[in-house]
Amino acid sequence: MTQPQPGSFPTRTDQLEATPDEFRAALSRLAAGVVLLTVHDPEDGPRGEDVGMTATAFLSVSLEPPLVLVSVREDSRMDEVLSRVDRWAVSVLDDGHRHIASRFAMKGRVSDRLLFADTAHRRGEASGAPLVEGALATVECRTEQRIAAGDHTLLIGRVLAARVPAPDARPLLYFRGGYRPLG
Repeated sequence: MTQPQPGSFPTRTDQLEATPDEFRAALSRLAAGVVLLTVHDPEDGPRGEDVGMTATAFLSVSLEPPLVLVSVREDSRMDEVLSRVDRWAVSVLDDGHRHIASRFAMKGRVSDRLLFADTAHRRGEASGAPLVEGALATVECRTEQRIAAGDHTLLIGRVLAARVPAPDARPLLYFRGGYRPLG
């Protein structure tokens, strides 16, 4: 295989690709904030259903207009609901919310209804989605764009409301495959 010349870009025939394990190991060294992504699905049952998912792929995109991005696994329950419902919310978790992050990240977990029953929250005025009480910050959004990206869907949301209910709390981080406090 020929090596690309400095300043040139590899073509498809000489491009290498990291294995999933190599990729996971390398990116696990990037500390990320932990959020709970939530949405209220009005079509599920007589009063609707709240759906939640722990995420670490959440970031600011633009100040004017205020836009954020969150990544969800393609074909997940969250992806399916967000394909129909365009308002959602994010609660930025603090280091006291590790149990919430763990419970909403579990595979084969109990129903979201039971998880929300055990999670102190209020309903967001702009999104109708649950917002975690005591979160570092909350952001309520309306989907502007859905982008297919590998095995995930990227959602770009316009921020409708943003609050900082716990300005002095410490963030919960995800690093090297586990939740960690700052410091």
